[in-house]
Amino acid sequence: MYCIIVQTRLKPGQRNAFLAAMLPNAAASVREEPGCHVFDVIEDRDSPDLFHLYELYADEAALAAHKQTPHYLACREVVNPLIAEQTVIRADVLATRPRAATP
Repeated sequence: MYCIIVQTRLKPGQRNAFLAAMLPNAAASVREEPGCHVFDVIEDRDSPDLFHLYELYADEAALAAHKQTPHYLACREVVNPLIAEQTVIRADVLATRPRAATP
């Protein structure tokens, strides 16, 4: 699996507008895209206006397909002007929800 972790710092006072666009996008991504397995929207407790998106895709092609969907394009149109700074970590998933070894 392929993972991206997007760290987004918003301009001050943009939380509600960001969430109004991002939460429906996250839900639609998991619901409508077979290649999108997880799309978590995480609000940082220690830094106001800082959010993290944790997204798991079947592969890089699934992420590319995600970026062509109507819900993604509509979301980006709204959130792009709200963003002060954004970084992306791209990673390969080696284990997800591993179970503890039984003795």
